[in-house]
Amino acid sequence: MLHVPEYYEYCCRVKVVAGHDVLERIPAILERVHATRPMIVTDRGVAGAGLIDVMTEAMDDQVIIGGIEDDVPPDSSLEVVKRIAESYRNNGCDALIAVGGGSVLDTAKGVNIMVSEETDDPLAFSGVGTLKRRLKPMIAIPTTAGTGSETTMVAVIKDHKRRQKMFFLSYFLLPDVALIDSRMTLTLPPAITAATAMDALTHAMEAYTCLAKNPLSDSCALSAIELIIQNLMPVMKQPDYHDGRLGLAVAATMAGMAFSNAMVGMVHSLGHALGAVCGIPHGIAMAILLPYGLEYNLHRNGNLTAELLLPIEGADVYARTPHNQRAQIVIKRIRELNQSLHEITNGKHPRFLREIYDSNGNIAVPTDNFPDIITAAKNDGTLVINPEDLDGEDFKMVLENAWAGTPLDCTRIKRG
Repeated sequence: MLHVPEYYEYCCRVKVVAGHDVLERIPAILERVHATRPMIVTDRGVAGAGLIDVMTEAMDDQVIIGGIEDDVPPDSSLEVVKRIAESYRNNGCDALIAVGGGSVLDTAKGVNIMVSEETDDPLAFSGVGTLKRRLKPMIAIPTTAGTGSETTMVAVIKDHKRRQKMFFLSYFLLPDVALIDSRMTLTLPPAITAATAMDALTHAMEAYTCLAKNPLSDSCALSAIELIIQNLMPVMKQPDYHDGRLGLAVAATMAGMAFSNAMVGMVHSLGHALGAVCGIPHGIAMAILLPYGLEYNLHRNGNLTAELLLPIEGADVYARTPHNQRAQIVIKRIRELNQSLHEITNGKHPRFLREIYDSNGNIAVPTDNFPDIITAAKNDGTLVINPEDLDGEDFKMVLENAWAGTPLDCTRIKRG
């Protein structure tokens, strides 16, 4: 039976324009938001793949570009936000077009805070509810099918000095328009396709199983899960499969709608900590930790995890499977999916934390770093929404098993 909470809020006022050839609509969109001199924010990978050229050719010289900032790093920072904001002001820009993955989109949101609030200190607007008015027009064009940042009210930006990821949460951070064009994800390497899709899958599954879920976010989450399961392996086997690419991109957008309203839980708290302390890419952390998060919370919300078998396996398998086995099969399917992705990428999609290596060939998550990771995870705001509480020992147990690649011993989980 569908449970309707006594009170909930849902908001996604982003206009979504999706299809195989929607970049051509950019001039009309800019005109509608009264912007005449946008700045493009992107990264070198996107620019090097020729995607900015694809976009500018689609606009057919109808737009005056005020500037292009194409050096956003994979793990962006407050320093990068400040530098791009200064460039925006110096070039007299009046809007932002963010073209890239989560780091680019979150960086553009941070820039928008600075230029709209005319501030030199973005941290003054971190946290929840600090923004009080609309920001400059922003168009988000994702080039990965993962973060869903194009439809979220969240920005996560690293403060390297504190070794923390800073959160900004406001309805005013929602972009004006999200353009979902299949051409923009065709050049994604297989390992990044895998990691970003698992990021979107985690958004959807945590949104559906954590405490702030509601019927509207649930509908987005379930559809996103089904689209990812249907399209991920076909795209991995045939990277130029346009319909599959569009399916994954739409799924990431819907998962963004879901978790922007229902939030996420312990998988993200640990994932954020791994990113802050060890520099682990977010999608890889999500892929590894997702089955452990579902496993840890099983005694609290196993009935909800069981319901995820329907979009994963379809109605016939769901109906034939005894209720008390459904949740465990969901977790098993996620581990099997990670294994398949590991094989098809020739080991570039890690299954466990000990399989992640840094640029020098060293294990990127040494066990000596566990105390710092745990400290960062305990201070992460997403824990508020997780169905079960976690203390330091709980986090250590999850990390140890995710490092070794062994299932959790559920008898060790505290039942609060």
